[in-house]
Amino acid sequence: MSVEPMIPRTSHSHSAQDQNPTAAVMTARSLVPEILARADEIEAARRLPADLAGTIAQTGLFRLATPRLYGGEELHPADIVRVIEEVSHADGSVGWCVMIAVATTPIAAILPERWAKEIYGNPMTITGGALAPSGRATPVDGGYRVTGRWQWGSGTQNCQWICGGSLIMENGTPRQMANGEPELHLMFFSADQVEILDTWNPSGLRGTGSHDFQVRDAFVPGDRSTIMGVTRPRLRTPLYLFPFFGFMGMSVCSVALGIARRAIDELIALATKKVPTWTQRPLAQRPVVHVQIAEAEAALRSARAFVFDAIDAAWDLAAAGKTSPTEIRRDLRLAAANAVRQSVRAVDLMYEAGGGSAIHAESPLQRCFRDVHVVTQHFIVNPSTFEQTGKLYAGIGPASPML
Repeated sequence: MSVEPMIPRTSHSHSAQDQNPTAAVMTARSLVPEILARADEIEAARRLPADLAGTIAQTGLFRLATPRLYGGEELHPADIVRVIEEVSHADGSVGWCVMIAVATTPIAAILPERWAKEIYGNPMTITGGALAPSGRATPVDGGYRVTGRWQWGSGTQNCQWICGGSLIMENGTPRQMANGEPELHLMFFSADQVEILDTWNPSGLRGTGSHDFQVRDAFVPGDRSTIMGVTRPRLRTPLYLFPFFGFMGMSVCSVALGIARRAIDELIALATKKVPTWTQRPLAQRPVVHVQIAEAEAALRSARAFVFDAIDAAWDLAAAGKTSPTEIRRDLRLAAANAVRQSVRAVDLMYEAGGGSAIHAESPLQRCFRDVHVVTQHFIVNPSTFEQTGKLYAGIGPASPML
């Protein structure tokens, strides 16, 4: 597939920050020409090429949420959203790989210092993994023996460290915590402990390399893991007081927002030169297309505004050293899920407006269509989020532990 150059978006600025981009956004933009030039290669390889991953690592974009203590950027979540959007506008798969790496780095603020330094101290380190409790960990002297297989190992071919959610087992059953919940740890494995299985052959986000991965009887030191939802951050700076699952949701939805903006830009570019069959007027002169563009723009920009509003509310509390209450965490999760839903709506409108031109492999619109619909399947933004948050708006609790 031949991806067209990115369309300038000066008419689509959404805030003062967008009109005056940060250094990280400018860094992301500097990568766009290479990403666009390699779009076909990324799609065909079903992964982010190792040399391109290395180039991105050198820029620091994988370390946007890594603590400054370990040489990371430790950016405001709103700035992280903008960077992921920018990369995703160029290529959804590359944006997804950046997002996954970024979303795992706040764990550096939770791990004991010796492991945080070993894993995140190298500026070229890339991390990834899966939170799903697909591993089984048996306590042994000094740590755990872990066996498991996880799905959605996005970008793991380029990772030096890979994490996986694992239940702690005792006498063949999951160990219970004081609150009655199973004890679930996020285990960190070195890359040489992990086997990546060639399972990724999806409709969209094909270039993410989201293969299954597994470990067999892998030893993990006891302090190279965290108890999910229980272990508190050692570093008490605002980014690490920001709700973890809310941060993950914002990271995921950023990919969809970037893809949707690309779809709108591509349709506008197509509309100026396409003259549909059986008509003498360019697509850009058709009233129905005007409506579709306006509806897509409204869907995208209103959803994006909700995202930044929710981030600001949570950040104000985190900056004051306070924990976000249920209402703030609810809004973060809903804003992220809504951003994905509205991004899908925007892309679908542009795909429909593109007509027969949009279905061909050389059209970026078909890639946007395929990619954005795969984003919807991530557990942090899937349709169940509307049920979870809607119950809370209705005054029905309790909140999910993963809110």
